[in-house]
Amino acid sequence: MTDIEEISADKPSVFHLFSAPLLPATLMLGGGVTLYAVETYITATIAPSIVRDIGGLELLSWMTTLFVAAAVLGSIFVATRPRGIGLRSVYIAGALVFGAGSLVCALAPAMPLVLVGRTVQGFGAGILAGLAYAFIRYAYPEPLWQKASTLYAAIWGVSTLLGPSLGGLFSEGSAWRHAFMLLVPLCVLMASLAPWLLPRAEDDRAHGKTPILQIALLLAAVLLVSIAGTIDETSFKALLIAASIVMIVSMLTVERRGRNRLLPTGAVTLAKPVARVYLTMFVLLLVLTSDIYIPYFLQVLHAVTPLVSGYLTALVALGWTFAAFFSGTLSGRRANAAIVAGCVIEMVAVASLTLFLAADNQSGNLAILGPAVIGMFLMGFGVGLGWAHLVTKILSLVDNSEQDKASAAISTVQSLGSAFGAAVAGVIVNSTGLVNPSGVAGGVSAAHWLYVLMALPGLIAVATSLTLSSPTERQAR
Repeated sequence: MTDIEEISADKPSVFHLFSAPLLPATLMLGGGVTLYAVETYITATIAPSIVRDIGGLELLSWMTTLFVAAAVLGSIFVATRPRGIGLRSVYIAGALVFGAGSLVCALAPAMPLVLVGRTVQGFGAGILAGLAYAFIRYAYPEPLWQKASTLYAAIWGVSTLLGPSLGGLFSEGSAWRHAFMLLVPLCVLMASLAPWLLPRAEDDRAHGKTPILQIALLLAAVLLVSIAGTIDETSFKALLIAASIVMIVSMLTVERRGRNRLLPTGAVTLAKPVARVYLTMFVLLLVLTSDIYIPYFLQVLHAVTPLVSGYLTALVALGWTFAAFFSGTLSGRRANAAIVAGCVIEMVAVASLTLFLAADNQSGNLAILGPAVIGMFLMGFGVGLGWAHLVTKILSLVDNSEQDKASAAISTVQSLGSAFGAAVAGVIVNSTGLVNPSGVAGGVSAAHWLYVLMALPGLIAVATSLTLSSPTERQAR
């Protein structure tokens, strides 16, 4: 019996991912996710320093908008790449593209060139994120698929703390350039090691043409909703969100009727379990993204310092990480129960913030702030409780020929959920007092309505999670 077979026979553990036969793949795939996650938070931290050094404040929001859109395109490329190009070659390309984008950002004399670099970076990041899921079935035995997903979730949680801390080291003067330059040799190293450390992956995708129209509609939707998240005018923001929804509906309509599909079979038909899994993931991320206004509400309503508010907000990500490890040993019915429980916990936690975060607590009364902090932690905990199980379901519900599509769609759904969540949250707070009357009174009103309305989609996640069957029931495809 081989080492991998022994792992499959034992009770699976996340620590098996770091055993001798699996460690190389874990370092490479986990490294790609880490690169994406840490860079996301580092850039958010050093963005003000970039503007102070080279100007371009009016273009600042595009640093994130273009990165997200390019990342979606990168994840799609994993599934739609030309035939004959293996996943190891795609990994090499992703790492080198990410490094090239980082080099452009480091050397950029003005903001427009930084935006070019961020776009290139985003494309490479999307490739690496999509590959993390696409490689799971080649790198690990099936009992460890869920553990690998747990590890990726933990990386994002840790990066929420690590990224801003590292970003702070490069926030003075032109030191922000070093934050990008340091990534270049790391990316070259990863690309060099990929042929040796990653397993060979056969290209077993079904033959078909690239679904150009669906890709174009999806990218348009991502750009529109991402731009909406950067605009203050509520009516224009709402119009962009509506236009983005039209693009999504159009894409799904074409997907349903066309022969060349961007998504795996059944992903646009709610009667199929794979579609309900994607919908659950989308709603979980949409609701979770309401946390973007937590630092503001902590500072304005609870008199918390900016530094402390940042670390308190990180509890959302730590909740996700803690829950991922807590539920990592569950399987079968208990895994299904974890998904349902996670959806309920997230919804209730968000709703609880209407009582405790949306309060005039200038004295910093812990009887009010304490429950708010617990609610923030439970927001992330709810998502983390079921996320790895949802990923495992997707990988188990689709045919081998559509695994790359299914893996790429996971990253796409994450990006869409976060983008729509940020845009919708912006419409809510701007319409309910954040800008007018602003201050404490406006903040209380905005926080109340934000978490009342953002908790409601949680009902959709709960309803769909109750319909999900065991991932081994392949006949449901």
